[in-house]
Amino acid sequence: MAPLKKLKKAKRKLKDSSKCGNPSSAPKPPESQQADNDWWYSFWHKNSDSGPGVPLDEDEAFKFFFRVSKTTFEYICSIVRQDLVSRPPSGLINIEGRLLSVEKQVAIAMRRLASGEAQVSVGGAFGVGQSTVSQVTWRFIESMEERARHHLQWPEPERMEQIKSKFETIFGLPNCCGAIDATHIIMTLPAVESSHDWCDQESNYSMFLQVIVDQEMRFLDIVTGWPGSMTMSRLLKCSGFYKLCESGKRLNGPVKLSAEKAEIREFIVGDSAYPLLPWLMIPYVGKGLSASMAIFNEKHKTVNLLATRALSQLKAVWSILSKVMWRPDKHKLPSIILVCCLLHNIIIDSRDALHPNLMLSDHHDTGYNEQNCQQIDSSGQAMRDTLSRHLHWSMVETDCIGV
Repeated sequence: MAPLKKLKKAKRKLKDSSKCGNPSSAPKPPESQQADNDWWYSFWHKNSDSGPGVPLDEDEAFKFFFRVSKTTFEYICSIVRQDLVSRPPSGLINIEGRLLSVEKQVAIAMRRLASGEAQVSVGGAFGVGQSTVSQVTWRFIESMEERARHHLQWPEPERMEQIKSKFETIFGLPNCCGAIDATHIIMTLPAVESSHDWCDQESNYSMFLQVIVDQEMRFLDIVTGWPGSMTMSRLLKCSGFYKLCESGKRLNGPVKLSAEKAEIREFIVGDSAYPLLPWLMIPYVGKGLSASMAIFNEKHKTVNLLATRALSQLKAVWSILSKVMWRPDKHKLPSIILVCCLLHNIIIDSRDALHPNLMLSDHHDTGYNEQNCQQIDSSGQAMRDTLSRHLHWSMVETDCIGV
């Protein structure tokens, strides 16, 4: 099943990327003339008692409302400044009649994405109307989608070697490149657009987001725009990532040798919703597993949880993705999802710590039953057996050295 044609176009756009940048080296943005530069203190004064969890400390309060530190916020403003300044500011004024600064526009958009609140509520917190919130948020999304892509791209070989080294050092899995998972973004469609294509197995209208993460829960690859009615294995096979792997153009780096001198190629890990492939390792199932199989499953589960936690964190931090989106434009929704993923990576790249008051759920798809794919590739099975024996041998050797 394929998504709407416009959604395909949105998916293809995700493959584009820009040159890399460094948040810490971003130039300080100049002050704009005729701007509402006191927006933060006005906002903080107005919303400091909006809930029991609002911190008293200014910097902590800023991170509470906008999910990032002031330094990272300035970097994000530097990314979109050119677009937000160059476009005619039609209607972008506050209640005092002054033009909205770039900083206030970014704050409005990020608060909308972070809180998931209605546009009227977000506008009320900033002293602007609903239409202004809508216009500002979409301008921000368009600019981030175009200019921040370098924060989400498949690693170059040198960077991938660093990722694989971390996975082996921390989790014991040699030549592991990441973990894969997928989640449903729930939405409410107008009656005229309701379709079984978008109705998933839990009777929700939803859109899928598939991600691959590294050891720091940074997104390395995402796929979105496809209906939530698909299975996760079907979503994988419709993705460009799958096609690249199957054609030998991705996960094609240097092989490693196991303790038995067998080849271990590059791979990612996923749960039982995915097929067992030479480059995708899923856990063993059933009773009476051998010691080596049990060791593999334990290591596998630890790494696989990284993808689960990353999606849980994404939805908790950018709450617009965890609440039911009311009548979204299905052609714009992939862009909203992408920008939230970009912001997720910027937080990691900037070494920002999440605010401690932010509650993370145990799972990103609460209420959904686990899926199970029965496809087993013989080469993938041989690869998994090689890995399990290698891990068992490594553990036995470590125990012997310890004695």
